[in-house]
Amino acid sequence: MSRLVAYLIRFAVILAGYVVASLAASAFLNILFLGYFGYAPEPGHPTIATALYFSVPFVALFVAYFAFMPAAVAILIGEVLGRRDWLFYALGGAAVAIVFLGFVHNVGDASFDVTATNVRLAVVGCGMVGGIFYWLSAGRWAGSWRREPLPDPDL
Repeated sequence: MSRLVAYLIRFAVILAGYVVASLAASAFLNILFLGYFGYAPEPGHPTIATALYFSVPFVALFVAYFAFMPAAVAILIGEVLGRRDWLFYALGGAAVAIVFLGFVHNVGDASFDVTATNVRLAVVGCGMVGGIFYWLSAGRWAGSWRREPLPDPDL
């Protein structure tokens, strides 16, 4: 029974880590595009901050939706191999972003394709940031469910 509880707890930690990674990638994407379009908040200027309160979670929904399947594969590989280093998850996030870019290129809708090089690099950077934040929140304990359980003190 304790093994099942360990699996459920690890699954909840993975889901929480995915939410954190999606929010971090969304925040990084929002900050990149605000900087690209020249919006520099002055000290005490509340307009940009209040806009980010809405746009970061909203864009995170799309990030989480489009990155779910490739991220699930990367997380599964990390869990099975027990990888706990930040570089694995950063490169995994970059791979997830590249798979997303390949998907939007093969969809066939010209208005959905990402063609600008700086936007592609921004998406890959967002994947890397998402991977690092996944490592910070859940990846450092990858494969912990495979360890032998601690002995019960009652026995």
